[in-house]
Amino acid sequence: MSTYEPVIGLEIHAELFTKSKMFCGCAVVDSTMAEANTCVCPVCLGMPGMLPVINKQAIEMAMMVGLALHCEIEPINQFARKSYFYPDLPKGYQISQYALPLARNGWVEIDLPDGATKVIRIRRAHLEEDTGKSMHIGQTSLMDFNRSGVPLLEIVTEPDIRSPEEAEAYARKIRAILQYLGVNSGDMSKGILRLEANISVRPVGSDELRKRTEVKNLNSIRSLARASAYEIVRHSKVYDDGGQIKQATLGWDEGKQVTIIQRVKENEDDYRYFPEPDLPILEISREWVEAVRAKLPELPDAKRDRLTALGLGRYEAAVLVAERPISVYFDAVVNAGADAKKAANWIINEVFRLMNKAAIEREQLNMIKITPDALAKLIALVDAQAISNNAAKTVLEALFTDGGDPAAIVLAKGLALVSDEGPILAAVVKVLDASPKEVARYAAGEVKVAQLLMGTVMREVGKGGNPKIVNKVLADELERRKV
Repeated sequence: MSTYEPVIGLEIHAELFTKSKMFCGCAVVDSTMAEANTCVCPVCLGMPGMLPVINKQAIEMAMMVGLALHCEIEPINQFARKSYFYPDLPKGYQISQYALPLARNGWVEIDLPDGATKVIRIRRAHLEEDTGKSMHIGQTSLMDFNRSGVPLLEIVTEPDIRSPEEAEAYARKIRAILQYLGVNSGDMSKGILRLEANISVRPVGSDELRKRTEVKNLNSIRSLARASAYEIVRHSKVYDDGGQIKQATLGWDEGKQVTIIQRVKENEDDYRYFPEPDLPILEISREWVEAVRAKLPELPDAKRDRLTALGLGRYEAAVLVAERPISVYFDAVVNAGADAKKAANWIINEVFRLMNKAAIEREQLNMIKITPDALAKLIALVDAQAISNNAAKTVLEALFTDGGDPAAIVLAKGLALVSDEGPILAAVVKVLDASPKEVARYAAGEVKVAQLLMGTVMREVGKGGNPKIVNKVLADELERRKV
């Protein structure tokens, strides 16, 4: 057992789905698709003499997130200049919030795989502007400033996380909340959502906060968990060897599964924060806060509780609400007529199995070929005993590959259940005639032999055999042969 425990705090940077940028009128575009430097202006390019103007839509979206995270929305907000010098920051500073952030002192509850729950405290959520994007081609570096100035919400936890599993659960929960609110898609492949982990370890039972390292710009939740696990082991070994951890900013090499030092970590003093002179103090009234609160949709916790009221287990419900696309898909299957418990079972156990096999992420559930209506129809066929569970799995695989109608696939593959006792009796007789020893053992009181014979008969009948009818005919024939 390790003598150290991890201490992890997370920073999540989420671009907001506003129509225009944080401090200018330029459109917010997909920076991975739009032609470089086509959505820029003198303000977001940091030209001398240009004056920023606060985006009201960004403020309201950030307020929605703060309220969803149970934060206090501060009545007085102030933007500040955060000075550092990188090519992707044209002004030489970033307009951010520092001393007076928009939201403070929140919390979220996470569900863990072992069924436990835990509250993670939110220290602050503040607004800032995103940077540009560097592209390196051979020995040349190019800059695209389409992303420069896009509203960016930074959500910072207290150091409450104690394992990579908790970090992963927290990140998934925040991503789900952002998706449900409609302020961010959660698509980490495009850099719209980025994770940063501050990691340290300390002796078990201690309450000290030791030197930490920050792993920057993690572009997947799996990378977050892997990088955290790597740093926990590395820190522990350094201390065991008598060394000390140096505070630093790290990158994560997904291919090599190691962290790489990027620079010695700056302290807050290095950023030389001071109030942004070109922007006024932002006052947020209680009436404005309540107007925004009234717009909040059903959030993951509320939906989880609604699903448990339908008979689902808490963890089962938590899995279904963890990603908004999954939640929407589940609702659509139920609205198409499927029982909620059965729909949950098929999605979690069978649909996810096929997606894992095909290396498709769960948030891409709305892109697979198994439509909600098709899954509901498949469940209905099983309920009506028109097909067996095994046959239904075969149909599901066909739907996953090619889409289509479950009934048509059943017909084309000859998977309909055979309930006619005539063909089933013929199969039973054939199997029992070929198994005199097993029949004798059954007659002698070894009733478990019937299960072995049942499997053989089902193979003889084929996937279309109705198990209930097969079992009845087999039992009757075995009893007849006892006489």
